[in-house]
Amino acid sequence: MLLSVAALVVSGWAWATWNDFTSNITRVAAIGDSPGGGATKRPDLDGKDQNILIVGNDDRSTASDAELKQLGTTRDGGSLNTDTMMVLHVPANGQKATVMAIPRDSYVAIPGHGMNKINSAYASGFNDGHGDKNTASRLAVQTVQNLTGLKIDHFVQVDLIGFYRISKAIHGVTVNMCAAVKEANSGIDLPKGKSTIQGTQALAFVRQRYGYTNGLGDLDRIHRQQYFLSAAFSKISSQLLRDPLSLPGLLKAISSSLTLDKHFDPRTLAQQMENLTAGNLTFTTIPTHGFADEDVGNVVVVHPPEVRASIAALIGKSTAKSGAATSGPAKPGTATSGTARPKAPASHASTPGTGSSSGVTTAQQATSGCID
Repeated sequence: MLLSVAALVVSGWAWATWNDFTSNITRVAAIGDSPGGGATKRPDLDGKDQNILIVGNDDRSTASDAELKQLGTTRDGGSLNTDTMMVLHVPANGQKATVMAIPRDSYVAIPGHGMNKINSAYASGFNDGHGDKNTASRLAVQTVQNLTGLKIDHFVQVDLIGFYRISKAIHGVTVNMCAAVKEANSGIDLPKGKSTIQGTQALAFVRQRYGYTNGLGDLDRIHRQQYFLSAAFSKISSQLLRDPLSLPGLLKAISSSLTLDKHFDPRTLAQQMENLTAGNLTFTTIPTHGFADEDVGNVVVVHPPEVRASIAALIGKSTAKSGAATSGPAKPGTATSGTARPKAPASHASTPGTGSSSGVTTAQQATSGCID
């Protein structure tokens, strides 16, 4: 009898916690309609697999006054440009999921706006809709679909302050720096070796764009973000096993920073990703071809047909069957250009942007070495 009562209490607590979590999430109509109002028709390259567009921007509208004071900033100082863009591909068969990063400065066609950096798509949609985040998210989705050839099933927006909140909720994430780093623009200040970071330093860690040894800016920052996400994912998994009662604080940190499309049930993703704690999560970056100066400033050069072909090969699908445009297989050595990887031993070292690595890093590998 006592066991039955205990089980009832725990299940009731879990249900209440989950209801609080879902009720606090902001929703947008990101999927199903193009920015112009017509239905978005796109061949489904991967059937029942799920493709989730994850974007992060510096929207500070959800920040509390205390958080803004702690960060030393103001509520109106952020930007709607998406500093982070990733596609999470989750196979329906439960096999390895893949996070495909898209450099924010990738020079692509923005529907209705000509060529521009891909991170401007969300802001352009926001302006088109006179401040409507539904229009903003739909234009971001359409732009990424056109570039990748993938049908985006769901949309997730994370305010960058979410890194601050989540890192505090899990009592920090351990990072291992190859060398001491101090950079004024981001505010990062870490010694060589291992440090446990949370709050302002966690936010600085994922935002740093300048001062990298490689000098690749956005591509180096993708490396940082993948490293942090992998470390945070591992920490969350282990912490919840040790301390299930920490779940409410974590869910509050996530939900307060999250915007989802109207049809996305987070439980579906959780069920699909149950096996990822075994290392079944890989990271990669779309192929890039260096930098160029355009009217909109310095951009990352990408070739959409090559991007679509490399993604199709990565997930084991054929672009020919999907109807996605392609110029054929990606050139040897270019499909991994810009790939973010941890620093390996000298005999196996690879540098982002050189095309010298395999292009896919598991969640375990992503944090196995030190990072610049």
